[in-house]
Parts: sequence; structure tokens; C-alpha cells
Amino acid sequence: MNGSRARVVLADDDILLREGLASLLDRSGLEVVGQAGDAAGLLELARTERPDLAVVDIRMPPEFSTEGLEAAQLIKRQFPETAVVVLSAHMEVEQAMDLLAHGERTGYLLKSRVTDVTEFVRTLRQVIRGGSAVDPALVHELVAARRPDNPLDELTAREREVLELMAEGRSNAGIGQALSVTEGTVEKHVRRILMKLRLPESAEVHRRVLAVLAFLDSR
Repeated sequence: MNGSRARVVLADDDILLREGLASLLDRSGLEVVGQAGDAAGLLELARTERPDLAVVDIRMPPEFSTEGLEAAQLIKRQFPETAVVVLSAHMEVEQAMDLLAHGERTGYLLKSRVTDVTEFVRTLRQVIRGGSAVDPALVHELVAARRPDNPLDELTAREREVLELMAEGRSNAGIGQALSVTEGTVEKHVRRILMKLRLPESAEVHRRVLAVLAFLDSR
């Protein structure tokens, strides 16, 4: 990162929207170092620029299905130091879950719900710093599909504190520092939280992400 200016690449096939977003981010103190109109161009930018953040649309050429989301997932696997925010007009629930399962430094926002520029830029900076951002509409869909009741009621006050800090994108070490407890103690709290929320081990579902989504949905 160059000083306080985070380096950003943008991917959207709508050139007017893309240029407008680039101008907005530049005025807000972020440095847009590249733009792409398709997934292939985005991946090339990720390889050559190694940006701090990639802001990606879901549906791009050639099929206008989930090319952008698939590219975002590939970036998270190949370039984990690059944060990714999907900014889309569409809500693709299962694909979004796959992206969020990569953990920290990821976000999924709906274009129609971005109405406050200051808050939007703040969210991007939060993701760059290691946090996460999930559109409330997506949270509702994900949690409603998996949790017909409210297991959050079973959590103790301290477990809810730990879960809130998880939702801010903090690691176990960061949570321990915030609560003045050891990392081992935090790990025990996290295990109990996941058990109480009835989130079993699964190769397909990232339990920590689901726990955070359940918390966000309850706010």
C-alpha cells in the first residue's frame, strides 16, 4: 500500500458505472490502479498489480452469469493478500456463501442498497483492513434458509461479545486482545459458540462465516 492510499482494481462491464466508481474512489482517497470489463481482464490485473482490493461485479462477459464471482473466488485462492468486495445488482446466495467462506477480507454488497458514499468507502476500507461486509438482504436469505429458530439465545454474554468481534473480522488473537483474555480462551469460546449454533463440521460450509451471519441477522 502506498502511504494511506489503498490500491484498488475495478471490474464491471458497464463502463459508465465503472468510470463513475473509479472517480468516486479516487476522490475518497483510494487509488484506482486498473479497470477491467470482463473476468479475464480482472484476473490479469490481480496478477500484475497485486492490489489491496478488487471490487467486482458478478455478471460479466461472455455469458453474463457468475463470471465475476468465480474470478473473485479465484483471486481469494491465488492472491489472499488482495481483499475482494463483490458489488452486484443480483443476489446469488450459494455462490456468495462460497466466497464468504474464504474468511476475512471479503464482502458482498448489492448495488441498489449502496446509497451513502461515505459509508460505502468506510466499508471498503474495513474490508481492506481485514474485516468483512455482508449485505443485510443476503444475511436474511442465508440465515433464514438454515436457522428456523434463534439459537443465539443460548449464548452467554461473553460468547456474544466474542461473536460480535468475529463479525468485525477480528482473528482469535485480535479478539483476545480486545477482551484482555488469552487466545486459548477465545478458541474455547469460539468452539462453544459454533456448537450452540449447531454448525457441524462440513467441507462445504465455513462455520465461522455462518456464525457471523447469524449474528448480523439478529442486529
